[in-house]
Parts: sequence; structure tokens; C-alpha cells
Amino acid sequence: MADVARLAGVSSQTVSRVSNGYAGVNEETREQVLAAMQELGYRPNSAARALKRGEFRTIGVITFSLATTGNVRTLEAIATSAAHEGYAVTLLPVAIPTQDEVRGAFSRLEELAVDAVIVIMEVHLLDAATIQLPPHVQVVVVDSDAGEHYTVVDTDQAGGTRTAVRHLLGLGHRTVWHLAGPEGSFAAQRRTDAWRAALTDAGRVPPELVRGDWSAESGYRAGLELAALDECTAVFAANDQMALGLLRAFHERGRRVPEDVSVIGFDDIPEASSFLPPLTTVHQDFAEVGRRCVAAVLSKMRHDGPERGTTLVPTRLVPRASTAPPPAPQPRRGG
Repeated sequence: MADVARLAGVSSQTVSRVSNGYAGVNEETREQVLAAMQELGYRPNSAARALKRGEFRTIGVITFSLATTGNVRTLEAIATSAAHEGYAVTLLPVAIPTQDEVRGAFSRLEELAVDAVIVIMEVHLLDAATIQLPPHVQVVVVDSDAGEHYTVVDTDQAGGTRTAVRHLLGLGHRTVWHLAGPEGSFAAQRRTDAWRAALTDAGRVPPELVRGDWSAESGYRAGLELAALDECTAVFAANDQMALGLLRAFHERGRRVPEDVSVIGFDDIPEASSFLPPLTTVHQDFAEVGRRCVAAVLSKMRHDGPERGTTLVPTRLVPRASTAPPPAPQPRRGG
């Protein structure tokens, strides 16, 4: 820093103010200092600054899976929002969702010097009290039913599902079949519960549940089963990937979409509009989820945010060509 100051003809304090981004330095002086830094190859010591300030400008993220669209897009949104706020992100995947693994992940993140942690947890752990997060760490949880104990940010799973079911019933379908996600997923359970409640509230009997694992292949297998049911005219899939598998199975079995059966998904992945036919789906605002996660964790760091409770990010229906009124009943032939 002293070398930069001598070359730029300024004080070391001025170099410090420029390197830390403080206001109050005129533009000409700032340019002189930056030019001297570049000429000398000077880079501020971020570790020393972190120790001095008591913060590391880094947010840790723990996730149990990078295999699902929701987790990947949520992580991308968190990283983008954190960067906008001047923070880096340190990702730590956890292979097995157990208390020991989660405790170990927090210990490793503390060694890596993070200011706070965001946990992307889509399994029933926090709500079942199987796992407890360290009380001394500022934590925000994504996608978990633990709002009474932690600060949680989530998509409005139930609201999006009700919109999907009502859309299909509004088109004239007598009921709606549901291709659910895996049993261990909080999001899948929320959507299943809301699907069943929406049908019950409308005076309809929910059909037997069909379960997948978020993959297009599981959607295909379920589609082969559902295609054999003539009474199945509408299916709500818990995500777009499984809906893609449904479309393939219905096509192979000669069930036209949407003429014979309507299909609606959840997520609104970028490829949804390119499905054949383009997929009606529920849009999740992952960018807003990421922004709110980062905003919540920064508020907790400043001690001016909520200690616990759930923030829901609204969803919206995106109608496309995969949903339509049910086929007209075929007249019976006379004997």
C-alpha cells in the first residue's frame, strides 16, 4: 500500500479508501490510485480486511441435491443476488441428509469463514425435528416447513397448485389426476395436499395418486399407466420434467394432448414453451426467491430482520397449448 501511495503521490489512507470503495475521493485521484495499483500489481488483502471489519462478505449455501431444477435455479438466483450485494457464495453439497452431516457442513463453512448460511432443504427434516441447525449461525432456509423455528423463504406451493387445479376444472374436466413428486420432498407434499384440498373443496373426488421422482422417465412410466384410463382427461404433474414424460407416453399410446387429455406442470422451466405441445405450467419466480433469501440473511446479520417465520413468493399460471376442455362424450351405439 505504501508503494502504491508513493507512485500515485497520495497518502496511504487515500489508497485504503480507494481500495475499500469509500466515497469522498475525487475521480482524478481515484484514477491515479487505480493506475498505480495496476502498474504495481497490487491487490487488497481481503483476509486482512475481513478480520478488521469482522465480516467476510461471503454467504455459505448448503444443499442436499443439485439434481433438481428447483435447487439449481434457486442456487443460481442466490449467487446472482449475493453478487449484486457485494457478497460471494461458498457452496457445500451434503450427500446424506443427517444431523451429523449437516453439523459437519456448518463446521466446514465456519472454517471457510462465511458470514451467514442459506440452507436449500427440500426434505422433511427440519419440520420433523430430525435436524437442528446451530443456534449461533445466521441461517435462512429454503423450501422447508420450518417457519415456526427458522426464517424460511419458499414458493407458494399450495397457491400455485390450487391455480392449476382450478384451471383444469374451469375448462370442464370432472376431476384431475395428480403425478406427485417423491415422498421425501416438502414441495411435493405441499403440492399433493393442495391438489387434494382443491378437488375436495370443489366437490370432486380425488383420483388415486400416482407418484414419480421428479424425472422425465418417471413421468413416462406414470403416463403409460394413466393412458390406459379412459376416464383420465386431465393430469397435474408436480414438475415440468415429469410432465414431459407424460407427453411422450400419451403420444405413444395414441392419447392426444390436449384433445383427449390435458397436461399441466409446475416450474415453468425455459424449455416448457418448446414441448410438443407447449406446456401449460405454474411459473416459479426463482430469481425472487434468491433475492429474498439474500435480503433475509443480510437483515439477520444486521439484526433488523425477522428471527423466524415463512415468506412465500407468489406463483402464476402460464397457459399454453397442453390444456383444453375435455373431449365430448361419445354417444352410445344402439343395441
